Amino acid sequence: MILPRHRSALLTPTAVKAAAGAVEHVPVAPVAGIPAALERAARAGVWTVGLDADGTADVFDLPVADRPVMLVLGAEGRGLARLTRERCDLLVAIPMPGPLDSLNVATAAAVACFEVVRQRGGASGSSDA
Repeated sequence: MILPRHRSALLTPTAVKAAAGAVEHVPVAPVAGIPAALERAARAGVWTVGLDADGTADVFDLPVADRPVMLVLGAEGRGLARLTRERCDLLVAIPMPGPLDSLNVATAAAVACFEVVRQRGGASGSSDA
C-alpha cells in the first residue's frame, strides 16, 4: 500500500488499531506524490486501475485482473485528483443500482480487492459456515 506523505490521513495508532492487525501483513510505503508513484509502477509493468464513479469500465469486468495491478483510490467526496486520474491506465466504476451513487473508500477498496482475487481464482464466493 502506498500513501502520500502530505495532505492525506496518517497511519496513526488509532488507524492501526482499527485495521485489526492487517497493517502487520501489508507493507506500507509513504511516497512524495501519487502521480510519480503511478509512473514508477507503470515502468515496472504494473497496471494502474483507478476507482472512479465515472469510470468507463465496470470493476466486475476488469480486463487486467490477472496481471500485476495497483488499485488507486481517491479521497472520500473528492475522489481521484486530476493528475492521478490521468496517470491511471484504466478507470473503473463499481455499479451502484438504486438511490446511492457511491461507497465510502474502505468499502470500495474491499469490493475491488475481492473482485481482483475472485477473477484470479482465489475466492470461491461460498462459505463453510
